[in-house]
Amino acid sequence: MNEQKDLYILGIETSCDETAAAIVKNGTEIVSNVVASQIESHKRFGGVVPEIASRHHVEQITLVIEEAFRKADMTYRDIDAIAVTEGPGLVGALLIGVNAAKALSFAHHIPLVGVHHIAGHIYANRLVEEIVFPALALVVSGGHTELVYMKEHGSFEVIGETLDDAAGEAYDKVARTMGLPYPGGPQIDKLAESGNDTIPLPRAWLEEGSYHFSFSGLKSAVINTLHNAAQKGQDIAPEDLSASFQNSVIDVLVTKTARAAKEYGVKQVLLAGGVAANRGLRAALQKEFSQHEGTALIIPPLSLCTDNAAMIAAAGTIAFEKGIRGSYDMNGQPGLELTSYQGLTT
Repeated sequence: MNEQKDLYILGIETSCDETAAAIVKNGTEIVSNVVASQIESHKRFGGVVPEIASRHHVEQITLVIEEAFRKADMTYRDIDAIAVTEGPGLVGALLIGVNAAKALSFAHHIPLVGVHHIAGHIYANRLVEEIVFPALALVVSGGHTELVYMKEHGSFEVIGETLDDAAGEAYDKVARTMGLPYPGGPQIDKLAESGNDTIPLPRAWLEEGSYHFSFSGLKSAVINTLHNAAQKGQDIAPEDLSASFQNSVIDVLVTKTARAAKEYGVKQVLLAGGVAANRGLRAALQKEFSQHEGTALIIPPLSLCTDNAAMIAAAGTIAFEKGIRGSYDMNGQPGLELTSYQGLTT
């Protein structure tokens, strides 16, 4: 049997407020990973402004891709495919990455692969450790909260998702109500470490056996708690409110993930998405799964939790190996659904 040639994929990610490019070898090894963050530009607005995000992507995209090649000490001749985030995300932001990828693919005759942003977050775990199937991914980010069952590479079955606000969205809205600076998630996580869970807040379990999530009621309960306290002239310690809110979110996430892992008999649980950087959530999952024999918990390093292009290249490697190719009419798809990879029949 012939020895397999190494596969080098250029990843491009511009779905929100990070302009990123990376080169990944064989879907598991980061050769270079460059991220230009826009967080300072959006901070004063208390959230991501789509038009500003798009303009920053235009300014940064060429520089970031060039830097990825420089750090890898490679050229386009070394690249087997270009993987780019096709969706979901901000349409104006997605278009910058998609058009850059299409132009490079056309100019250098390199195959193009469209990648789902959430598939990317899940495959960030493969840059840490090889995925063992069946696996379960808990995806927690600003725009998504999902439980995804995977029976093999490129197979995604969403068994639970948020019915309203994503966990990260709830964090940001609660933080804004509390007067905390953007981004709110890390601020609440930090305050929660020194606070006590003393404020009764709801936990949305939904109907029995459901793996879906709901965080809008919890968000409203926090806003009402603050409003009622203000009317009575009472002060609520931000540390205690943060701890109570965070524990409510984490309790639901960890309990449902543990139940799904048991029911589906998975060998690995993968944590994915921006909120995966939350220390409280990481600690709670580690504590829970230390008691689950035969189920390993994989948590990516903080640099691979937030948006990056290495994860897009990792997911793109699997798509490329399964024969999936993008065409030059590829567009940014803000509402792209997560579907399993099907090999193209030519």
